[in-house]
Amino acid sequence: MIRIGFGFDTHKLEQGHPFWLGGIHVSHPKGSTGHSDADTLIHAIIDALLGAAGLRDIGNQFPDNASEFKNIDSKVLLSRTMDMIRSAGFVIGNIDCTVVLQNPKISGYIPSMMETLASVMTIDPGQISIKAKTSEHLGFIGREEGISAYAVVLLEKET
Repeated sequence: MIRIGFGFDTHKLEQGHPFWLGGIHVSHPKGSTGHSDADTLIHAIIDALLGAAGLRDIGNQFPDNASEFKNIDSKVLLSRTMDMIRSAGFVIGNIDCTVVLQNPKISGYIPSMMETLASVMTIDPGQISIKAKTSEHLGFIGREEGISAYAVVLLEKET
């Protein structure tokens, strides 16, 4: 059995906040804000994984009103998600992601993100694709007020 999942996340960018994306720190004066470390890419991947496995969404599994998740490293949430995926009998086929961000340019960070994410999920980095796009200066992303990420995941049921 093969199942696909789609994930989306968006976060506000503000001065003075650390910017975590794909499990690594990105040097930039603005960073994502949220209940956890606000790693938009990891959150989109988690939603895609949970959706493909029929396990609802990140807000259901890791509520943003629970103190245990306040300022948590999203890599921890991804690791816990992988435990759920494996317990449900699934393995990852591949993950395809798109990050939409006006600035900073992140193409130089993508190989490190792929390595970090693969390590957390214990998969091959070649199973992960990360693409970066801008919004051509349109909307909240174009005004550098926020970031969005999309992820599609293919899961296969272990036999």
